Amino acid sequence: MKRRILALIMASVMTLSLAGCGGYNQSGSQAPAAGSESASESTEASASAASASSDLNVMLETPVQSLDPQQATDGTSFEVIADFTDGLMQMDSDGQAVNALAESYELSDDGLTYTFHIRDDANWSNGTPVTAADFVFGWQRAVDPEVASEYAYMLSDIGQIKNAAEIIAGEKDKSELGVTAVDDKTLKVELNVPVSYFLSLMYFPTFYPVNEEFFNTCPDTYGTSPETTLSNGAFVLDTYEPAATAIHLTKSEDYYDAEKVQLSGINYQVIQDSQQALMSYQAGDLDMTLVNGEQVDQVKDDPAFKAVGAGYLWYVSPNMDSVAELNNLNIRKALTMAIDRDSITTGVLKDGSAPTYTAVPMDFAAGPDGSDFSADQEKFSDVCKFDAEAAADYWSKGLEELGIESLELDMIVDADDAPQKVAQVLKEQWETTLPGFTVNLVIEPKKQRVQDMQDGNFQLGLTRWGPDYADPMTYLGMWVTDNSNNYGLWSNSEYDSIIAECTTGDLATDAEARWNRLYDAEKIVMDDAVIFPLYTQCNAEMVNTNVSGIDFHPVALNRVYKSAKKN
Repeated sequence: MKRRILALIMASVMTLSLAGCGGYNQSGSQAPAAGSESASESTEASASAASASSDLNVMLETPVQSLDPQQATDGTSFEVIADFTDGLMQMDSDGQAVNALAESYELSDDGLTYTFHIRDDANWSNGTPVTAADFVFGWQRAVDPEVASEYAYMLSDIGQIKNAAEIIAGEKDKSELGVTAVDDKTLKVELNVPVSYFLSLMYFPTFYPVNEEFFNTCPDTYGTSPETTLSNGAFVLDTYEPAATAIHLTKSEDYYDAEKVQLSGINYQVIQDSQQALMSYQAGDLDMTLVNGEQVDQVKDDPAFKAVGAGYLWYVSPNMDSVAELNNLNIRKALTMAIDRDSITTGVLKDGSAPTYTAVPMDFAAGPDGSDFSADQEKFSDVCKFDAEAAADYWSKGLEELGIESLELDMIVDADDAPQKVAQVLKEQWETTLPGFTVNLVIEPKKQRVQDMQDGNFQLGLTRWGPDYADPMTYLGMWVTDNSNNYGLWSNSEYDSIIAECTTGDLATDAEARWNRLYDAEKIVMDDAVIFPLYTQCNAEMVNTNVSGIDFHPVALNRVYKSAKKN
C-alpha cells in the first residue's frame, strides 16, 4: 500500500510537468564583485562573457538568501544550491524520485528503515569522496537547536526520522538522530512510522550532505563565497557573494553524470524590474526571463513563451497574535471575502496563475484514488469567495464588536515587481469594499519581509509557500502551534490533534482515512480565516528557442538544468 501511495503522489506531479571575493568567468577574466560597479554594469559584463559560450543566462527575480542547505528557506536559494549539490535522490523529467548519490536502497518490510548505498564515483569538488558520514553531519545540523534551522521540522514532523523531534526540543543529543553511517558508503535511516513520500524528501536541499572536515574550515562563513562552498553536483560555484546581482557556476567535469550535462555553466542575473528583464532578454543578454502583467500580452504569441506551473500558493497572512483587530473573526472574514481573485490573475498577472480558494493549492497532490486534493475550489465558498456585500456585512459586525469606526493597517510586501502590483490591487479592493479601512503598503526586500513575519513584526503580510513534497501536509503542517511558518501565531488544539493523527498517530498508515482527516484540518483553517488564499502561481517565462531540456516542476525544485542544452 505504501508504495502505491507514493506512486499516486508522484503521478500527480507528472501531470503538471509542463565573504566577498572575485571569481572568474568562463573567459578567464576577473568577474566584478558586487558593489564594484553599478548593478546594471555588473550584469551586462557578466552576461557578455557568458553569451560567448554555452552558458545558460537566467534571470532571477530575487537574490539568493543562503547557500547553506540546512539554512536556506526560499525557492531561489534552493534552485542554486541544487545546481551544485546532489542529494540521495533527484527528480526525473516527470517529477519522480530517482537515484542520485544513492546508487540503490532497500526498505524494510515494516517500512521503518531505509538503507541507502552511496555511489563509489560520487566525490566533492576538492576530490574527497562523498560518504554516509556527510549525510549524518548534514542531517544532524538540520535538527541541532544551536543551528536553529527553520526546516528542522522536515526531519521530525514530515520525515518522521527517529528522535528528530526530541533533539529539536532539546530533550536528546543530535548524535541520537536515527541516521547512521554503517560504513563509508552505507547510510541507515530509521523512521518512527512509515512515510509514503519519504523518497521525494531526499531531493529537498535540507536533506543534502555537508562535508564536516570542509565545514570546520569555515564554520562562520560557510556558503558565503565560492571558497566556502563545496560541490558534489553538476556544476561548481565560481562567482558569488551575499546579495550579489550576478552568480556564475561552471560545469563540473568530475561529476559522476558529467556526460549528461551539456551546459558549460549557468549565469544568473538578479533583475527585480520585469521591464528591465524583458529588455535584457530581447537584447540577447538573457536566455530565460519571467514576464508578467501587460508584458504577457506583448509576448504570448512568441514561440519562446511558455506558462509553467510553479506550485506556489500566494496568500495574505494576518497577525492574529499582536494585532487585536485581526484577532476578530468577522474582520478576517471581511478581508478574505472582499478579494476579487479573478481580477488579480486575469487583470494583473496574466501569466496563467489560478485564483485559489483553498488552503492547499491545486494540481500537486493526489489522494489514494488519484484525485487532486484541491480540485473542488468551491468547497469553502461560504467563507472564501468574492462577495462584496457579505464582506461589508462582516466588516460592519467586526467594527461594532471592536467598538471602532475605522481601521488602518500596514501590509508588508516584497520589493519584487509582481507582488507590488498584486498588493496595490488588494489595497484598492479592500479600501473600496470596506468603509473606513486604510491599508499602507510597506515595501521590503524579501529577506527582511520574511524575517519580519517570522518575528511577528507585521500586521498583514503578502507571502507565498511552495510545496516541498507532493502531499497536502507540506501546507497543512505550517499552521500547527508554534511552527516557524505559522506567521499569524494561530493555535487550535483540535487542528494540532488532527495533524498529529495523520503524522504519528493511527492514520499515518491508513491512506484513505488520513486523506479525509486532512480535509477536516483544512476546513478548520479556512473557517477560521487563518490565511486569505489568493492564487496558485504559474510562471510566464520566455525561454529562448535554442534552449531545451530544462525540467520544470511544481514541487521542491521548480527548475533543474542537468539535462538542459543550448544550441
